[in-house]
Amino acid sequence: MPGLIGKKVGMTSVFSAEGKSVPCTVIEAGPCVVTQVKTVETDGYTAIQLGFDDKKEKNTTKPLCGHFKKAGTTPKRKLVEFSGYDVEYKLGDVIDVKLFEGTEYVDVVGTTKGKGFQGAIKRLGQHRGPMAHGSKFHRHQGSNGACSSPSKVFKGKGMPGHMGSVKVTTQNLEVVRVDADKNLLLIKGAVPGAKKALITVKETTKSGK
Repeated sequence: MPGLIGKKVGMTSVFSAEGKSVPCTVIEAGPCVVTQVKTVETDGYTAIQLGFDDKKEKNTTKPLCGHFKKAGTTPKRKLVEFSGYDVEYKLGDVIDVKLFEGTEYVDVVGTTKGKGFQGAIKRLGQHRGPMAHGSKFHRHQGSNGACSSPSKVFKGKGMPGHMGSVKVTTQNLEVVRVDADKNLLLIKGAVPGAKKALITVKETTKSGK
């Protein structure tokens, strides 16, 4: 699906036509530069690679520097492939937030906030034990399986471990406003990721209604 790379600015609220306060996420969507055009003849499929967010040349590998130089642009921090555009783009073309004018719903792909190592109560929503002083069992996980047979913990058992920092797609988010002058996109509700996190905004694959 066609889309853009953006950066999560933060959250705000706007008033709807009915006078209701609508919580929105502000996304700096683009401008993105076309860094590669893939065709069936050369790559076996059709797609467009977009680059977003300038990066210092000294922090970019030489092969990537040549890749960006061929497109006539500066090194970019994020590269993502999209397909399904109605317009044919060439190397070096710029795509901005005007792409979403007239779009009602979008899908947002981002990386959730990392929570570090967490126990089973916070990570999986398991219940705690009695909080009396003599219980000696408050926030432990409890039994992990039978001790006699099969004498092992089954694969997939919910255990304490790393929480967050995973790729998540939130579907059918309503587009509230498109600000072409500032390249800002206001989306109703929350999107995955922390402030200043790089995310991907695409036209929804579902109806959204």
